[in-house]
Parts: sequence; structure tokens; C-alpha cells
Amino acid sequence: MSGRFQFSIAPQKLWQAINPWTFYQQGAQLGFINIDLGQTPDPAMEQSILDKVGSYGRQLGHLGDALEVLLNHVKLEGLTPAEQDAVAVLRGDLAKIRQVKSEA
Repeated sequence: MSGRFQFSIAPQKLWQAINPWTFYQQGAQLGFINIDLGQTPDPAMEQSILDKVGSYGRQLGHLGDALEVLLNHVKLEGLTPAEQDAVAVLRGDLAKIRQVKSEA
């Protein structure tokens, strides 16, 4: 046997068509991390708020802090079981957030 044995699992020609117009379609991925903030009627206003007030996380943190203050000063005896569960879940989330912040 003087012949050579050749085996290839890849195709002979490897190519991929790249259409730059598809990069700008909603939902297209350009990198490993993509953040889709959704559609807003005024993106410039939203960006200005983020720049001047703070990130969505910071804004939600302020809301959570204020809600916790209100929950500590409001009578909650007349709540239904579902409403009590919702408050308990919120209190649990706020406690977890405080714990994460204290670890940082």
C-alpha cells in the first residue's frame, strides 16, 4: 500500500457571509454582553436621567429604601394573605440587598 490516506471532517471551503445591515436590527448581538433597555419615546431624556440621577439599580434602591420606611410606620393588620405575602417578599428582597451591600 503505497497510497496516502486523507480524511477531513471540515468542508473544503469555509466562509460566512457578513451583512453589516443586520448588525443594526433589534436583538442583534455585537458582543458578549448586550443590554437591551427596551423602547422609549424619548431616549435622550432617559439617558439624561441616568446620567444625572443614577442607574436603574440606584433608583430602585432609593424606592426600596423609601418603601421600607413606609412599611415600618404603616399598620398592616387588615391585609389579605396574598398582600401579606407580597410585603414579606419585598422585605426579604430588601434584606438580601442590604446584606449584599454590606459584603461589598
